[in-house]
Amino acid sequence: MTQRFQTIGIIGKHGDLTPHETLLGVNDFLHKRGHRVLLEEATAERLEGHDLETASLREIGSNSDLAIVIGGDGTLLHTARSLADYDVPLVGVNLGRLGFLADISPDEMQVTLEQVLSGNYDEEHRFLLQADIDGEIYTAFNDVVVHKWNIARMIEFETYINGSFVDAQRSDGLIISTPTGSSAYALSGGGPLLHPDLNATVLVPICPHRLSNRPIVVNGDSEIEIVVCGHSDKEHVRVTCDGQTCLPLSGERIKIRKHSHAIRLIHPQEHDHFSILRAKLGWGEHPV
Repeated sequence: MTQRFQTIGIIGKHGDLTPHETLLGVNDFLHKRGHRVLLEEATAERLEGHDLETASLREIGSNSDLAIVIGGDGTLLHTARSLADYDVPLVGVNLGRLGFLADISPDEMQVTLEQVLSGNYDEEHRFLLQADIDGEIYTAFNDVVVHKWNIARMIEFETYINGSFVDAQRSDGLIISTPTGSSAYALSGGGPLLHPDLNATVLVPICPHRLSNRPIVVNGDSEIEIVVCGHSDKEHVRVTCDGQTCLPLSGERIKIRKHSHAIRLIHPQEHDHFSILRAKLGWGEHPV
């Protein structure tokens, strides 16, 4: 019988050491099932004494039918941005803390992967954002954040949606979040939780000077433009994507819209988003 996923890439914890036994265990498991395995080269450099076939993230994107991400949500965010243009489904093994995205536990890893590789899984598509910053395009799976930098002073900016003026505000910044990112920084800033199925983007002010500046939800296909203005010095403004890429601003305009490629996430069968929210956020406890 033809394998559903012939070639599988393995990506370890972003910028950190992935436990040897976990990586080698996944590799051995996949080889025994007859899969070709490509170990991401940065992960391979941190894994001593191996003879595994290695590949760059770009090569994994071009040649793999599935990518297994072993780490936390941060590792999956990094991988998703890197593989966004390749239409490679991602499945996450959680070695981190929360695990909103990487939802397979190490204890159940081989059993769950066996089910996935046998075709018993749920797949969902989630969109990314792309930010045009000084003519360069950057992607974000969770959020794009325009924020103050290295100074205890608010910044001033205007917000436009599809060319229409929305507001002018003084604050510590603005979080522009996908539904995926609504359970991250946007949540801590007082934003709403958005179901991943929604085609929507949420804008959450960070410590606004006016209490009337509240989070707003707009259509996911909207073009959002942030214009830094007033007395704000651009040297004290930064744009951060997923909390991992921090960019200076030489101009005054940031344009944000939906990225043209969606991320394909693979989950164990009967995956339940609300079950994850209950587990990760401590919901569902009846008061004593």
